[in-house]
Amino acid sequence: MTEIEVVVNGQRHREAVEDRLLLTDFLRQRLGLTGTHVGCEHGVCGCCTVRLDGVAVRGCLLLAVQADGCEVQTVEGLAGSGPLTALQEAFRRHFALQCGFCTPGILMAAEDLLSRGTPTRDEIVDLLSGHLCRCTGYAPIVDAIEEAAAGALPPADEPRPEGT
Repeated sequence: MTEIEVVVNGQRHREAVEDRLLLTDFLRQRLGLTGTHVGCEHGVCGCCTVRLDGVAVRGCLLLAVQADGCEVQTVEGLAGSGPLTALQEAFRRHFALQCGFCTPGILMAAEDLLSRGTPTRDEIVDLLSGHLCRCTGYAPIVDAIEEAAAGALPPADEPRPEGT
């Protein structure tokens, strides 16, 4: 067992973990943050994408001990209990999610891409080549990320229900 200290979504956690515990398992099982999904466990599908010290990484390829001293952001940390982020609102407007299994990882990777500037449509498509989505056909996802990147979101057409 190794004691680690990580800041997850702004909250400090100090935990003793087994050296072989994956970051995804730490987030899901120890901290109850189940938005980070586990798909292939080989880093191929992108469902486990989180941001580690501001950089998108595959949580299933990292051990929790490797995150010691780092800041981790999960999909739960994007908007917290506030209004949807511009990216989340764009996903809602474009129906860029269906089953939602891949969505958290795509949102985290897209937030990383958007944090580095305004991507081109080709850069967005390239980003998505590392994420598997079986439901949407990717077009609405690309459109949503492109809209969020442009910063040209129209006003929300309906209020967000309390608690969601």
